[in-house]
Formats: sequence, C-alpha cells, structure tokens
Amino acid sequence: MSAGLPAGQAGWRGPGAEAGPVRRLRRAERREQILDAATRAFARSGFAATSLDDVAAEAGITRVILYRHFDSKAGMYRSVLDRACTRLASTVGTGDYGEDAVAVLVRAAAADPDAFRLLFRHAAREPEFRNQADALTAASAEVARRDLAAQIPAGPWLDWAARLVPAVATEAVIAWLDAGRPDPGQAAERIGQVIQGAIQAAKPAEQRQPSR
Repeated sequence: MSAGLPAGQAGWRGPGAEAGPVRRLRRAERREQILDAATRAFARSGFAATSLDDVAAEAGITRVILYRHFDSKAGMYRSVLDRACTRLASTVGTGDYGEDAVAVLVRAAAADPDAFRLLFRHAAREPEFRNQADALTAASAEVARRDLAAQIPAGPWLDWAARLVPAVATEAVIAWLDAGRPDPGQAAERIGQVIQGAIQAAKPAEQRQPSR
C-alpha cells in the first residue's frame, strides 16, 4: 500500500500515477472491504454523525461503488452489526460458557475492538437498532442463566445474575480496551475476578466465600 493512502485504497491510482495493472476486487471482497471501513467509521463517530461519503472515503472508493453494495446507511449499519455478531458467535460460541470463556471474549474484542464496541456500546444507544442490541442481550442472559443455575438457586437472584454477569463481562472488556489494553496476558484473569464477584454477590449468604 502506498504511504499516506487511507485504509482500503490500495490499488487506486490518481491522475499522473504510473501505469500498471490494478487488481479489481471481487464483489464479495469489495463488500467486506466496505464493511471493514464502515465498522471503523461508525465506531469512531456514531451512526448519526457518519455519512455514506465518510464510509466511502474510509474505504478509499467512490460513493457510486458504495451504492452497488448498500442502498442505505441503515442497511449498511445492520450489515455491520450482523457480521460482528456472527463473527463473535463463531469465536466465543453460543452454548454454555467454558472455563476459557473470558479469555476467548478478550481475544475476540482485541482482534476487532471497533466491532465489539459497536455491538455492546453503540448499538444500544441507537433507537433504530436497539432491537438488535436487545436480542443479543437476551441471548447472552439465557446462556448465563443455564450456566449459573448450577451455582445459584432459581429465583430473582438468578434472574439478576443472568442479566448482570454478561453486562459486567462486556463492560469490563470495553473498559480494558479503552484503557489501552494493559497487561494483555493478565486481562482475562482480572476480568474473571470481577465476574466472579458478581456471581458471589448473587449466591445465598451461606454459600458466599468470605471476603479476604
């Protein structure tokens, strides 16, 4: 990639550039390039403040090319969220939480922090896309409920913990990203300690571990 070109603009040649072959991206590749650029742009400025021109500039393409793949900003945003959710599910899984669940979540967030923030922070603040954020929250709570049922008796405190634990996990990971990803080798362990604190708080008094 030539120095100074925006991400995704490799292969673009302006006036006066030396002649040479330019590889045209296949449709699927171009769409992924646009979604990558849209993820960065939306995570940086939010849905309302990001225009299609902003995304086109981020991708290093014209708006005409953009419209060949997406006919609206809302449709593009939904595609960004859907792709982020699919990738997260393929990495973290959709079944019960394993012993390495926190470590896997941390790695997934570190691999694509913009997509992670869009899913768990920005989408919930956008009324037009709140339903997608709510669906993700509900699915996370259901998985947490199945996992926590072996530790917490059925009842309101299990309901509370099932909603709290996923929220604590994602907010802790986002806070770690925002802090500059300190001590990546220890991040999962530290975040896991925070999550365990929430679980302990939901247990009956006789089952709680004494504070150190």
